[in-house]
Amino acid sequence: MILLHGFGASVFSWNKVMKRLASLTGSKVLAFDRPAFGLTSRHNTFETQSSDAKPLNPYSMAFSVLATLYFIDFLAAQKAILVGHSAGSLVAVDAYFEAPERIAALILVAPAILAPRAIPKVVDTKGDGSDSNDQGKLRFKLFEILHKFIQYVTQSIIQMMKRMVDMLNSLYKKALLSVLRSAFAVMLVRMIIDKFGVAAVRTAWYDSKKVDEHIIDGYTKPLRTKGWDKALVEFTAAMLAKGESETKPPLSKRLHEISCPVLIVTGDTDRIVPSWNAERLSRAIPHSKLEVIKNCGHLPHEEKVDEFVRVVEKFLQRAFGGLV
Repeated sequence: MILLHGFGASVFSWNKVMKRLASLTGSKVLAFDRPAFGLTSRHNTFETQSSDAKPLNPYSMAFSVLATLYFIDFLAAQKAILVGHSAGSLVAVDAYFEAPERIAALILVAPAILAPRAIPKVVDTKGDGSDSNDQGKLRFKLFEILHKFIQYVTQSIIQMMKRMVDMLNSLYKKALLSVLRSAFAVMLVRMIIDKFGVAAVRTAWYDSKKVDEHIIDGYTKPLRTKGWDKALVEFTAAMLAKGESETKPPLSKRLHEISCPVLIVTGDTDRIVPSWNAERLSRAIPHSKLEVIKNCGHLPHEEKVDEFVRVVEKFLQRAFGGLV
């Protein structure tokens, strides 16, 4: 089992459940600090990239996915259960699509994955072919030719507009990336985290009074790591630079392809990722199981440990029987 933390978190987030999950599964449980977070060393990608050969950006989604798959090999396991919290759920799902044969199950906790809206089925209506005389056939043929011509012109215009939009987006992204890489952006990130970081942790809990100094220290300790602010900027830049794949449809349109067992856990009072999004996500993933924990915020595995372990145990028993 591999645990993937969310944005701004670290392995600290899993401290209360790691041993219990290991005992529950009877197998190894591993968590790691994703680049830009926790105590993982910070790496300045912008100074090391060359025009000839660009190494894989350690702050990119692709790197997090490959690191996750590497740790499956590190555990000497054929398959692993991926547990992703918030933005870590996105890493878990992307890892599944990268190597579905290596993923035994997905447990998505307060998943920061935008669920698709229900799309109504389009009914394709065609002519019934009742016009059997030659004149009718000729009119139908002319209409078909005209329709194809209009369709061709329309597609050409759309493609031209798409290229223009892509070009503008590219220029916009380049300009924004330049701003993000500036000393001003680093200073701004530092100011925002200093001012709102602790408040964000408290907001993530249903009962903010339970957020004690130990929890605050666990979340702020990585901010004492050298280069944390620059790394957070680079992480943001990597997410911004990530474009939609030209060969793969958006993630929201691929969720129905997930075939492994899936558990979705959400708190009923999640103020960061609303529980209704988790409910919609469960409808998008076939045969997935949704569990809503009452009087719980964005961190079920921290705030409601017993309930969280209980729903995981029930899920694993149903999915794998003798595993637990």
